[in-house]
Amino acid sequence: MHFKLIIIMAEDKRTQDILEAARKAGTTGCTVLNQARGEGVSPAKTFLGLSIDSQVDVIMLLAEEHMSREIMEKVATAGQFEETPGSGIAIQIDVEDAIGVRHQIAALAEAVEDKL
Repeated sequence: MHFKLIIIMAEDKRTQDILEAARKAGTTGCTVLNQARGEGVSPAKTFLGLSIDSQVDVIMLLAEEHMSREIMEKVATAGQFEETPGSGIAIQIDVEDAIGVRHQIAALAEAVEDKL
């Protein structure tokens, strides 16, 4: 089984919706890093030197390669990435090796067989 690492940077107010969409699309778990900051095309606004932009969460999850694109599409819809500028992005990276995913492989085996 081959995995992709999906990294999602999203507004913190959308994190719960994104996690629910990812779970429905077949993910078996994730890691959320809170209170990150990001900047898009337009620089963040400040007031007296204090940033007034919203916090973003970084969500990382391992997805089986045959399921990864669908998961990303569901996440993008839940986070409104295409509709709202600055709401977030999702990328995927090939994973060469992973340890500690035996339980996820068992849970994903049947779902992946259906996709093949």
